[in-house]
Amino acid sequence: MSIEKKAMQRIEKEFKDMTSKDSLYSIGRDSNNLFKWNAMIQGPEGTPYAGGMFSIDIKFPKNYPFTAPKFTFKTQIYHPNINSEGSICLDILKDKWSPPLTVEKVLLSITSLLADPNPDDPLVGEIGELFKSNKFLFNQRAREWTERHA
Repeated sequence: MSIEKKAMQRIEKEFKDMTSKDSLYSIGRDSNNLFKWNAMIQGPEGTPYAGGMFSIDIKFPKNYPFTAPKFTFKTQIYHPNINSEGSICLDILKDKWSPPLTVEKVLLSITSLLADPNPDDPLVGEIGELFKSNKFLFNQRAREWTERHA
């Protein structure tokens, strides 16, 4: 069986798992390309992202799950670990990726990142600095962006 065929089977299984039970996330996929999904996640309660709905595109490589999928925020967000292009600084999407990880586990990690940003490994340096120096102002800006974009 080809690597791409194995990837398709794994992707199909994960899609069924996430759509056949109560999932915290809303998942859709491109009807013409099983390797492209979209997820909607809710901003965690008790954070400046609460009340927001954030769209994330997911693109699977042909050798999934041996290589991490690419997760990209489509909804603009004010966060030290997510830049204006939607790239996400998250170790499990890079060097800490392993085949047992699933889309659902990554989305859970992204939700955790929204609740607990990592200003010491920022993708956007000035937002990371603001988070460390003036959390009140950071929260205010993040809330404004959430109200405006999410």
